[in-house]
Amino acid sequence: MPARTTLGPVGEAIPRRSPREIITVMSGLMITMLLAMLDNTIVGPALPTIVGDLGGLRHLAWVLTAYTLTTAISTPVWGKLGDLLGRKATFMSSIVLFLIGSALTGMSQNMLELIMFRALQGLGAGGLIVGVMAIVGELIPPAERGKYQGLFMAVMPLAMLGGPLIGGWITDNVSWRWAFYVNLPLGIVALLTVWFTLHAPRRTTGKVGIDWWGAGTLAVWASALVLLGSWAGSQYDWGSWQIIVLGIVAVIGFVAFVMIELRVAEPILPLHVFASRNFSLAGILSFLIGLALMGSAAYLPQFQQLVQGASATNSGLLLLPMMFPMMLTSMVIGLLTSRTGKVRIYPVIGGAVLIVGMLLMAHVHPDTTKLTLSLYMVVIGMGVGCLMQPTMLIAQNSVSLRDMGAGMGANTFLRTMGMSLGTAVLGTVYVTRLTNSLSEHAGRAGAQLIAGGAQLPPSVVHTLPRPLQDALHMAVTSGISGVFWAATGAAVIGFLVTWFVKDVELAGFAEDAPPNAPEADAEPNLLSRN
Repeated sequence: MPARTTLGPVGEAIPRRSPREIITVMSGLMITMLLAMLDNTIVGPALPTIVGDLGGLRHLAWVLTAYTLTTAISTPVWGKLGDLLGRKATFMSSIVLFLIGSALTGMSQNMLELIMFRALQGLGAGGLIVGVMAIVGELIPPAERGKYQGLFMAVMPLAMLGGPLIGGWITDNVSWRWAFYVNLPLGIVALLTVWFTLHAPRRTTGKVGIDWWGAGTLAVWASALVLLGSWAGSQYDWGSWQIIVLGIVAVIGFVAFVMIELRVAEPILPLHVFASRNFSLAGILSFLIGLALMGSAAYLPQFQQLVQGASATNSGLLLLPMMFPMMLTSMVIGLLTSRTGKVRIYPVIGGAVLIVGMLLMAHVHPDTTKLTLSLYMVVIGMGVGCLMQPTMLIAQNSVSLRDMGAGMGANTFLRTMGMSLGTAVLGTVYVTRLTNSLSEHAGRAGAQLIAGGAQLPPSVVHTLPRPLQDALHMAVTSGISGVFWAATGAAVIGFLVTWFVKDVELAGFAEDAPPNAPEADAEPNLLSRN
């Protein structure tokens, strides 16, 4: 009797795996996903203390941006390496590089070192998420991915939920440095689990050509774009030669990148995947989700600690109202899509809910209570939860198995670029509005408060004279309000995009592969048969 198979998005036959086989290998993947996502949020509650310790308020956003930018740049490279050389070697290499970066970041002695080592950490992180998503795309048929991938969508909010809590507790009770060292034991567990459960032989023999010119031009235009978003209007005027040069470099670099990708045999980011309308729209949504999520998770602790007086630990706990609904919504939608095979309705609902949440958050003021803020965060969490899982399913169902790594790399690149560019732009909005408001309401005393690197730990805010405290509270609130007004604009664009997504029923199992389908064994068996 022929092996029971399922059809991939473009007709490939994939052998059906037992739930036990899938769960075995997924245990390692889930740990790795947790590792990757944890570092996006564990730093948030520690940032005020890090800035107070190392100084450099104007470089605040770069602690996050350096990580997300290098993650974005390296993601397509890792994805393509997985397609060419096999998943296991590239996946484990990315974990090792991530752990080296984590250890060095924890040892940083100044803000420059911290940013540099965060960038190294991001280079490794680029291979973690794309590796997980590509492996899932090969192991699990489209119709069942929602059920299993719901676990990953639960891990993401769980990491975002646990990250601020762990980061806050470590900052209050040990040292902010352990927010990075904590990755080491978790990473070792992930390495061992992947080593013993994932079996993926090399895809090719002999010399493999890597599109290094494509990778280089990608790094150039992406970095120029993020620098432009970070510096324009804050460090340099919009009409300054520095900003103009960055804009020119971004445009020329992007054009060169496209030309290279159209000509090379194995592009790191195959542009033909964007011929699928759904894949392109899923990429746009991923970009906007990354922007909105980082705006919510990265800068809220500033308001909670500097205005509401929360400790680093409590500011992590106060993010639970956003993270828990996000996790629950993602899991429920994963189950619903597995039963119905329909996904389009959920991004539409999520986009509308996210707009409401962002608008509510844009109207915070210094007297906003923690309960009110929590209710606003619930709305945002539900909106993001409705968007994350379906967007990934749409992207996976729009590419072939042969391009799964590169396709997921492209999608992850757009999401992390959204996080990176969003963090830079929103960070500029935050710092600019905070600085202007403080100078306006506190005059020279306010300017001196953030001069010389702004070494102002939250623990000393209550020692300031009352008028200066009030001015600081108003300034931070102005900055946060500006962040969420900008995020509202991104949410509106995302909502409009969801209406153009074509609702395609996810493929299910077929007892026999059609005669013209590729052999089931054409793709390497990713599960060990021990």
